[in-house]
Amino acid sequence: MLAIQPKRTESSLVSFLGEEEIEALIAAPDRSSWTGRRDHAMLMLAAQTGLRASELTRLRCADLQLGGGPHVSCVGKGRKQRITPLTTHTVAVLVVWLDEHGRKAEGPLFPTRTGGQLSRDALERRIAKHAAAAAGRCPALPGAARRCPALPGKKVTAHVLRHSAAMRLLQAGADTSVIALWLGHEHIETTQVYLHADLQIKERALARTRPPEADPGRYRPPNALLAFLETL
Repeated sequence: MLAIQPKRTESSLVSFLGEEEIEALIAAPDRSSWTGRRDHAMLMLAAQTGLRASELTRLRCADLQLGGGPHVSCVGKGRKQRITPLTTHTVAVLVVWLDEHGRKAEGPLFPTRTGGQLSRDALERRIAKHAAAAAGRCPALPGAARRCPALPGKKVTAHVLRHSAAMRLLQAGADTSVIALWLGHEHIETTQVYLHADLQIKERALARTRPPEADPGRYRPPNALLAFLETL
């Protein structure tokens, strides 16, 4: 039985967001409302850390360390605990959110209106709602050109934000072993999928190769060859 070859299945490339699309998504929540400010902080954290949906919804206020060496601590698959560093921009957003939401250590970091834990389905609905709003604008572009034409064709989920965080690390030059630790992958082979999805890596490799010396255009036989063929 072990000699039987496993069934081959088609594998699709991972879907991820570019920098402009991420910025448009994070800017989409209406921060004049409480839920908008919560979602803004939640999207900022998800896009930067690449936490799984279950890890994000289970976060408690005590899981954040915003002092020296700011990071977020979570328990992932297999009950494995890991910490993920936070950028200064993410820390600034989270500090403002905690000051408004309150710093109850064991309370949910991103609660519902009633103070309960946000469900995974509710998280996905919030992301889908803000992705639809972000499809018509892009903060990185000026004036009337504020549009993200690629977003309407993408299904944005918490897992897509996780892929996006991994691709940002890869494009910044991080080694795949570091990305595997960042995402909590048990095997580094799981992270190899991002190498296949990154066209820029392939383009840089192509730029370092020596192009074949071939003249463009159609082949035109010389007169001598044509004359020979006419005699046949």
